[in-house]
Amino acid sequence: MTSLVEKEIGTNIGKIIAVHLSYASRAAQRGRTPKEASYFMKAASSVADTGSTVVRPQGTELLVFEGEIAVIIGKAGRNISEEDAWSHVGWVTAGNDMGLLDFRAADKGSNVRSKSGDGMTPLGPTLIPADKVREDGLHIRVKRDGEIVQDDSSSTLLFSISHFIADLSRFMTFEVGDVILTGTPAGSSVLLPGQTVSVEVFSEDDPTITTGELVTTAIEGEELAKIGSGPSAPEKQKIDAWGSREEAGLEPEFELTDELRARLEKLAIATLSSQLRKRGYPNVSIDGVHPLVKGRKMVGLARTLRYVAHRPDLFKQKGGGFNAQKQAIDSVNEGEILVMEARGYEFAGTLGDILALRAKVRGAAGIITDGAVRDSEAVAAIGLPVHAQSTHPSVLGRVHIPWETDTTISCGGVAVQPGDVIVADDDGALVIPPFLVEELVEACEMQELKEEFIFEMVEKGESVDGLFPLSEKWNEPFNQWRRENNK
Repeated sequence: MTSLVEKEIGTNIGKIIAVHLSYASRAAQRGRTPKEASYFMKAASSVADTGSTVVRPQGTELLVFEGEIAVIIGKAGRNISEEDAWSHVGWVTAGNDMGLLDFRAADKGSNVRSKSGDGMTPLGPTLIPADKVREDGLHIRVKRDGEIVQDDSSSTLLFSISHFIADLSRFMTFEVGDVILTGTPAGSSVLLPGQTVSVEVFSEDDPTITTGELVTTAIEGEELAKIGSGPSAPEKQKIDAWGSREEAGLEPEFELTDELRARLEKLAIATLSSQLRKRGYPNVSIDGVHPLVKGRKMVGLARTLRYVAHRPDLFKQKGGGFNAQKQAIDSVNEGEILVMEARGYEFAGTLGDILALRAKVRGAAGIITDGAVRDSEAVAAIGLPVHAQSTHPSVLGRVHIPWETDTTISCGGVAVQPGDVIVADDDGALVIPPFLVEELVEACEMQELKEEFIFEMVEKGESVDGLFPLSEKWNEPFNQWRRENNK
């Protein structure tokens, strides 16, 4: 069946190329800005007209809409320059890069199943001749059930439309009827059965030059046949689809507030260890590490770095330049603690004075390594809290390769994930799962209050029998002591 767009351009839709991350607003929402544009392809059979319906099969939940400015090639070409690229665009129209993100993991980046289903690329309803508009003067507005959810300008694209054409034409010939979906701004989200989304593109110089509204309605469909990979909607995918944890209906992400940090700083590692053990977490201490300088407590969220054993060919690939070690140091944020898995190997430095200074300048709360520190006197003088297994003069390249950052590691015999809460003092270092922190702090504060009372009673000559731990007969004296001391 010929689409409205194909009737207007007088030929069939050819290649459909979609741009991944292209708007500054979307990059800010995702927390990353690409250095270069990247692309994927959609099937021409996914094209639909305005007023069409798109099916969300039973058993799936992440049917997304992504309003986009679509450009249609009007003049064929290969190896097109950026300066000449816009002349190869015949028309501009509204596009909707829809998809079932329940299948994104199964596609492993290709988006074949997640984005190329029937009806997943609505285009239209009318075309704007490219010579009537500026490529950086196009506005896109998207409404879900009448409410504006996306509103942006082509002037905020990280890469120009001409850049996309020039870049891609190095590899392929553009033919008349090829379509480029130029990416979506912030605000794309999930469409539920019964909801309607509309996309409009118009000239910012003359808003009467418009595509009109491209309207699509979601409907519930039958369950997909059980062949191949099934749908999956992990937490990260839900956040990507909905746009935020809140919109996805997920619990708020843990935040180590200033108040929580201050309360943790007052607690002894021994107390925290005791309360963690009561909750079924006996193996949470980073064993074998010691403070480079005593008296420097550290509390913060974990960032992670992993080293692997040295091998000449692998070191050539990943050991030099701006390697994982330098990336970790250069991206650690204020209040974070960099935890290094150095294989418990104490005969090579994994941190020196310059990198320690860089971490201090960035506001890091500390560094922990189950390897060694070199330039130890200079590192100590910087003032950054550091826990390590030992000191050693050798550089890490003697035995280690900096391998990867921000992944689950084992440091000192304990698992550490990015975002775990780390507390370290002269007694050692502990790893606390974030969801336990608030209840743990309350329990520890009460334990330390009781121990303060017990200490006073023992100091006055009381026996520890029934007092340590506090038995029921001591409850009222304890409460009386709290009232008298305003505790």
